[in-house]
Formats: sequence, C-alpha cells, structure tokens
Amino acid sequence: MSGRGKAAGKAKGKATSRSSKAGLQFPVGRLARYLKKGRYAERIGAGAPVYLAAVLEYLAAELLELAGNAARDNKKNRIIPRHIQLAVRNDEELSKLLGNVTIASGGVLPNIHTTLLPAKSKAKIGSVSQEF
Repeated sequence: MSGRGKAAGKAKGKATSRSSKAGLQFPVGRLARYLKKGRYAERIGAGAPVYLAAVLEYLAAELLELAGNAARDNKKNRIIPRHIQLAVRNDEELSKLLGNVTIASGGVLPNIHTTLLPAKSKAKIGSVSQEF
C-alpha cells in the first residue's frame, strides 16, 4: 500500500482552469496573481479572484452590450470609442461609476441647453394655425 488513498492508481486528468470551473471568460488565475502581487492583504481567499473575475466580466458584458446597441443605432458594425462614450453617459449607473473617466476620442453627448433654444410664443402658434 502506498498510503495515498483511493486515487493512488489513477493518473491525473487534463488540467482545467479555474475560469472554466467557474464558467467565466475572465482569467481567475491571473487576477489571483495580481491580488497577491499587489499586497492588498496578507492573505487572499480562494473565492476572491473568482468573485472579482465574475464582477469584471459582468461589467464588460454590460458595457459591450450597450456600446453595441449604440453602434447599431448609428448603423455601424464596429464599436468605436464614441459608441462606448454614448453607452456610458446614457446609462445612469455606468455614468456614476465612470464619472471621472475620460474616454479618448469619445466626444460629448449631444445636448443643447434649454436657455439657448428660441422662445415659443403663443401668438405665433395661433396665427400659423389660423392661416391654414
């Protein structure tokens, strides 16, 4: 007896990444390495990089979906920084999260201040409708 338990005779299968175990696309192992290397805490739990990867993946998916919608609205197939800017600034929560972020080549939201618009008088509207 080798003393290794039930799996003594079995060979190890193919290695599976922690990302695939968690069903994520973002790299759990790399985030774990960054958390350790960054010295944010003395010890990092096993679930922390998985949770962080899931949150980052969700944020990226949300942003890409909104930017894709903005690109489609502008009849484009490719997302450019302008579409990302429109997506972020039109979404209340993303705008709050990325409030101090500058997106290069993003431009600004189309907006005309109400005081700059011409005043609509009731006399003009009434006279126009009477003429027809």
